This record gives sequence, structure tokens and C-alpha cells, in this order.
Amino acid sequence: MRVGIIGRGGMADALGTQWRRAGHEVVTGSRSGGLREAAESGTGAVLLAVPYEAVVEVVEGLGEALRGKVLIDCTNPVGRDFGLLTAGGPSAAERIAAAAPSAHVVKAFNLCHEDVWRLTPPVFDGRPLAVPLCGDDEVALTVVRRLVRDLGCEPLNAGGLDRAGLVEATAALLIRLWVGEGADAQAISPPRAYSGA
Repeated sequence: MRVGIIGRGGMADALGTQWRRAGHEVVTGSRSGGLREAAESGTGAVLLAVPYEAVVEVVEGLGEALRGKVLIDCTNPVGRDFGLLTAGGPSAAERIAAAAPSAHVVKAFNLCHEDVWRLTPPVFDGRPLAVPLCGDDEVALTVVRRLVRDLGCEPLNAGGLDRAGLVEATAALLIRLWVGEGADAQAISPPRAYSGA
């Protein structure tokens, strides 16, 4: 698969390195160079790995280069004091979809720090990391599921793009607990046998 990555920061490097290892062709670009080339190269998928504050402007500037593309949003709209910048909606993913209406946006990979994506594979206590996905296009979701599995992770169906705000809010909460409180955020969720399901 050919994957374009918009951004050259830690997330871009971590995910791009793992996807190359899995045999995908990866092209990266940033606002300092290669942005359009990366978007056009991503015939399989394009990962948006730029700061939330810049993402809509970047997407709008790419225009036709994103037409029909699977556009993966891993941004986190988290601001001062770990607040959610999109509180009240629309979500970051929905804003990206509005800026690139001809692309197929999937929210994914935003719940973990880049260091997690550098693990080969990210397995904890024998359990592969689960990655929630939100999107409205089944073909696009199938592509992203494959990229999740290529990392050694398990994709989870978290609903349509209208549910992306919940995943983003979860990220804001987890970041506050991990970074702000130094807490073990995983401890807030009991095993499934005790979930009442």
C-alpha cells in the first residue's frame, strides 16, 4: 500500500516507520516541503499527523490532492489544562471532513503517545493494543483496519464519524490522567467480565 503522511513529527515518524517495516511504501511531507507530494502519493491512505491548530488550514490547502483519499485523522484537539478545544462540537475529525468533503475521513491512532507506536508490537500483558476507529465509509475503514493490524494491534468499531468527538474527549481525559495527574489511566476500566455486558 502507498501511504502518504502529512507531517514529520513524532507520530509521523513512529507510524511511518512501522508501516514501512510492514512492507508499505511511505512518503512524508510537511509545510516546509513535500506536503502535496505526500498527499498525492497516498493512494492507499493519507495520515494527518500535524498539530490540531494547523490541520484544517493544511487540509484546505491540499484541495484536489485529497479527492477520494482515505484520510486518517490522529490529531488531538487538547489545549491548556488538558481542555478539549472542540467542546460543544464539531469534533476535529468532523472539521477535517468539512474541509476535505471529497475525502473519506477515519479517526484513529489518537489515544496513544508516539512511543507506544514505536513498540513492535504494542502488546501489554499478552494483550494487543486495541485501536478505536470512527468513520462513515466502509471501504476506508477496511483500509485503516489493515494498517492497524499491520502494527500488531486490534481495530475496534467505535461508530460513525459523528462519534469521533467521544474518542477525542477520551484522549483529553487520558492525557490529563497520565500527564497531569501521573495516574494509571488504564485502572479506570474494569475487565469486560465486570462491565455488565
